[in-house]
Amino acid sequence: MVTNTTTKPTTDARLQMNYEEFLKWSDEDTHAEWVAGEVTVYIPPRNEHQKILEFLFTLIREYMNLFDLGEIRIAPFEVKLWPDGPSREPDMFFLKKAHLGRLSSQRLTGPPDLIIEVISPNSVHRDRDEKYHEYAQAGVPEYWVIDSRPGRQRADFYRLTAAGHYQLIATEDNEKVEAAVLPGFWLNPNWLWLEDLPNIITLLYNTSPETAAAIQSRLTTNE
Repeated sequence: MVTNTTTKPTTDARLQMNYEEFLKWSDEDTHAEWVAGEVTVYIPPRNEHQKILEFLFTLIREYMNLFDLGEIRIAPFEVKLWPDGPSREPDMFFLKKAHLGRLSSQRLTGPPDLIIEVISPNSVHRDRDEKYHEYAQAGVPEYWVIDSRPGRQRADFYRLTAAGHYQLIATEDNEKVEAAVLPGFWLNPNWLWLEDLPNIITLLYNTSPETAAAIQSRLTTNE
């Protein structure tokens, strides 16, 4: 049964309820996840977390829109990984155009093509252990884990193998990390740690000749 249906916690809290009760209890402003009969309600993230997330969201969204590749969402938005499995709210996910049938106005049912989690002080175990295994089980092709905690500056980029396990393909030490689910897209993890984040259009313009041509075409069309 639901332990509290009238007052939502203002700090990270755990509530007991089934999935149907969770759907009735939550709303579009609730940042919470349901796993095996337990709901975790999250406090608002820190500035370091949001700065990295907003940069990645803008960078990928602009690239995605240039080539009409799919859709992108940021939390809070429900991802029901499999029918009787957990209900998560990844910090960000990308869904290929071919898989848009999984997306409804309420949630994504099934795996996204890319999930990005930005670690906060209270999410280390959840992002590196719980979600790592859940996303692999659900068949999420790529999983990026970015540590936003001051002084950590760590990034791990995983790709799902044919055997259904994640393989580490790059870290913050790599100068160029390519996303297989976003053809032609790449980033330098060092961009994430800059005090003043680079201009998105400038970064994309230098990604490849094809991207530069697409940006120039859009600018010409908008004149």
